[in-house]
Amino acid sequence: MGGKYFEEFIVGQTFVHEVRRTVTDMDNILFSSLTYNPAAIHIDHEYAKTTEFGKPLVNSIFTLGLVVGLSVQDTTLGTTVGNLGWEEVAFPKPVFAGDTIRSETAVVSLRDSKSRPTQGIVTFQHKGYNQRGETVCTCRRVALMLRKPA
Repeated sequence: MGGKYFEEFIVGQTFVHEVRRTVTDMDNILFSSLTYNPAAIHIDHEYAKTTEFGKPLVNSIFTLGLVVGLSVQDTTLGTTVGNLGWEEVAFPKPVFAGDTIRSETAVVSLRDSKSRPTQGIVTFQHKGYNQRGETVCTCRRVALMLRKPA
């Protein structure tokens, strides 16, 4: 299923995304390496054993990207122009290798673009959950979306 055009969204509409993803240790190490994040809490298993978690934490920016990425096929695939901003990003619970993440999205607001008549602005509330149903990530994302072609 492709993304939706601006006119197809309704405030209060909720999407429970079907696709889930199990996070691996390699995801975490590779993402941390690609983004030049050398924090031992993400990439050093021996160091992580000495922390309160006892194992590496998955990089929170990876978690944010995954939670939003899981939403794309149902909401913005092929219809988004770009992200305009992120608000109220939070990580209530940590993510570890082996956790399976799922995502839900709600449409918070809609408004016309003042400068782009062929586009509109949608604010999404994304929530990510682990396999135990614990919230691991929340954020609001403001996206510039295409209107239906005339």
